[in-house]
Amino acid sequence: MADTPTDPTASPSPQDPPASAPPPGSPADELTLCPLGFEHLAAVLDLGHRVYDTDAMPYTGWSLSAVAGHLDAPDPACFVLLDGDRVAGFVLGSLSFEQRADWGYLEWIAVDPGYQGRGVASRLVRECCARLAEAGAVCVVTDVERRNTASAELMRRNGFAEEASVSLFVRPLADASAAGTGRARGGSGPRRHLTRAAAERVR
Repeated sequence: MADTPTDPTASPSPQDPPASAPPPGSPADELTLCPLGFEHLAAVLDLGHRVYDTDAMPYTGWSLSAVAGHLDAPDPACFVLLDGDRVAGFVLGSLSFEQRADWGYLEWIAVDPGYQGRGVASRLVRECCARLAEAGAVCVVTDVERRNTASAELMRRNGFAEEASVSLFVRPLADASAAGTGRARGGSGPRRHLTRAAAERVR
């Protein structure tokens, strides 16, 4: 288990270049922005599971049904940035947060390690927030794991401010450890707002 979560938006370490990295260049404004479609689901799930450490942050895991459910949402704010057929990054957003129908929620965002440091995450954040504003949102809420300082800084650069901090408390249950591990990795159920158990993030 990792001590810290994988940062899904920070620049990759020069000592550990990503496999099959894209050629130099391809800044965010040269990539093609598209609404999330059925054809992107497999790549989005794969990218999300590669860049997030669900051992450290189990609630960052998503299932196919949870992601696909956004395709039927009345006001989706879900986009991918494409370099040809390759998904360089994605963002999932929706209108309504807890009991506030006029708040938008930036739910999940990730950038391929080969495209990090090129402004991809910031463009996705801006596009998501703009779409939510068009749909009637008066503000956008998001959450960032406490140790993910790079993602927190990304949000600050894009106009977000920290409003609340809530800790996720975990009580290990020895008798259920095997079943719990399998369920966390399987992730068949829809992802729920962390705030329903406590709420913490600003990413």
